[in-house]
Amino acid sequence: MLEVIFTGLRKSGRFDLEAVEMATRAAAHHLGASLVEQLLSAPSICEPNVSCCCGQRARFHEVRPKQLITVVGPVRMERPYYVCPYCHQGQCPRDAELDVEGTECSPGVRRMMALVGSETSFDKGRQQMEMLAGLKVTAKAVERHAEAIGADLAAREQRQIQRAKQLHLPMAAGERIPFFYVQMDGVQVPVRRSETEGRAGRIEGQPARTRECKLGCIFTQTTVDDQDRPVRDEDSTTYTGAIETAEEFGLRIYTEAWQRGWSRAEIKVVMGDGADWIWNIADQHFPGAIQIVDLYHARQHLWSLASKLYPNDEARQKRWLIPKLNQLDNGKIEKLVGSLRTLPASHSASAWILQEANYFAKNADRMRYPQFRRQKLFVGSGVIEAGCKTVIGSRLKQSGMFWMVCGANTIIALRCNRLSGEFEDYWADRQQVA
Repeated sequence: MLEVIFTGLRKSGRFDLEAVEMATRAAAHHLGASLVEQLLSAPSICEPNVSCCCGQRARFHEVRPKQLITVVGPVRMERPYYVCPYCHQGQCPRDAELDVEGTECSPGVRRMMALVGSETSFDKGRQQMEMLAGLKVTAKAVERHAEAIGADLAAREQRQIQRAKQLHLPMAAGERIPFFYVQMDGVQVPVRRSETEGRAGRIEGQPARTRECKLGCIFTQTTVDDQDRPVRDEDSTTYTGAIETAEEFGLRIYTEAWQRGWSRAEIKVVMGDGADWIWNIADQHFPGAIQIVDLYHARQHLWSLASKLYPNDEARQKRWLIPKLNQLDNGKIEKLVGSLRTLPASHSASAWILQEANYFAKNADRMRYPQFRRQKLFVGSGVIEAGCKTVIGSRLKQSGMFWMVCGANTIIALRCNRLSGEFEDYWADRQQVA
């Protein structure tokens, strides 16, 4: 067969290697599909009756064919079909055994569609399936199977969350963890108009166009570098998130932290950008943890205020900022708040000044950066900031995308699982259960 391929795939006297590769792959898939079809159609013992969901016995009715898309192409299989004489329900036990019940795609193909569907738009995922695997599927099929697997992941998470809610989570075994970090943030996801009815927009007078996804990450730290700066443990970061209320997310991030070994941590840290919902969760679910406001976010508050105090005058902005940033970096928050409150009340930005002064006053104990550095702790929440972009933004905020909340949450669950490095474990466990 290969000789025929090699002989027929020359262009203008030049050997076309790519054409040979693609033709060889097609031939290999054709042969593989034939082998899979033979295996699936091999004679097997046909039971006269099987258990039915109604508690009775379903009787053998006939052998029925089924078309199946596998990773080596389409195949045809035949399997026994049973009908219950009591409830009249039909079933093919062989479908459940092969994990193809209610679908025409094999487990391997569904896994591939979940991967591409979690990475890019469903239509681009369809194109990738054809280009990279030689499989022709529809964009709707990619969407359906990616969301189905994401929904299964989300359901598993909810079962764990319910166990946590009922205080039934097992104690995580293992060695002590020197430094344990919980970081949280929110990122806006564009949604369909029906998902924002009755919600105020982020801009006054404008309708809401987005819903907030709350994202959390967990990571650990064991060592510092040669300059005594903290070093995040390699491959220690996991993510969890959803478009949901702060109360629901609190249980979600608590469950993730507990499973990661919160009880074994020696120094526990919760970090965020200063939003009230983050600290409410920290107080409720992580009492006793060190709370730190991201230094770079705190600096941004000062930069933003400087631009309002001295618009279009970068030189004055910088002169005003330098002492304020020094006070912030050195943890002298009371002096910073005092200097802000001494600014003229008649200034056009007086409302902003008061708001920022209150922000720093409220978070003063979370901004003792010299103390945190002496403890060898991170003072920036770059991990969760990057997570908002890579986990959520790069997939759910592409041009022209508007989500239903339920669909978005399935893809969020799928991406969190994959980017936490847990998808292979999930799939192996799922196959065992199936």
